[in-house]
Amino acid sequence: MEDLAPQVDRWLSVLIPAAQVVFIIVVALLLKKLSSRLVEKLKSHYHLPMEVLVGIRRLLSFIIFSSALFLILDRLGVSGTVLWTAFTGFAAVAAVAFFAAWSVLSNIFCAVLIMTTRPFRLYDHVELLENGEKPGLVGQVIDINLVYTTLRETHEDDTKTVLQIPNTLFFQRTIRCWQGNSIPKRKKKVEEAAKADEGK
Repeated sequence: MEDLAPQVDRWLSVLIPAAQVVFIIVVALLLKKLSSRLVEKLKSHYHLPMEVLVGIRRLLSFIIFSSALFLILDRLGVSGTVLWTAFTGFAAVAAVAFFAAWSVLSNIFCAVLIMTTRPFRLYDHVELLENGEKPGLVGQVIDINLVYTTLRETHEDDTKTVLQIPNTLFFQRTIRCWQGNSIPKRKKKVEEAAKADEGK
């Protein structure tokens, strides 16, 4: 029996942290599901725009899973002081790099403007005009984040591609917007532009 005691201690030293890690992951997943339901209630009660709801979902997911990661590392024996020091050091370096990248800052500022002034919404079809009536980038808005707005293009052969456009571009060019399910008919415009270029 005396020989079994060290083995039991060794097994317990492995099983207890493993059980705690599993418990933390399960709680994080439950909190994620709870936060999704909360966001759905906010959506139905306050009629918030989809862009704001997506931002809230992402923020809550980041908080939940980063907290879970810190707790798991703590359970595995990584010191909280070491974690906090590493995190603050990383945050300081990231802040310097962040403020050094003015283009990123301008994209973030434009993302805030897009979400507040709402020149277009998720699932609208938009076109960025080059100059005048010359066809530009066109597609359905499927995502708006802090740096890019993602457009889904549908081609003549029904193939679909995705464009990631910097948010600043929407404030440098004229935008044509089709709201809701109305789909832009671009084929005729493209053909007319091609004929005009050939005439030149």
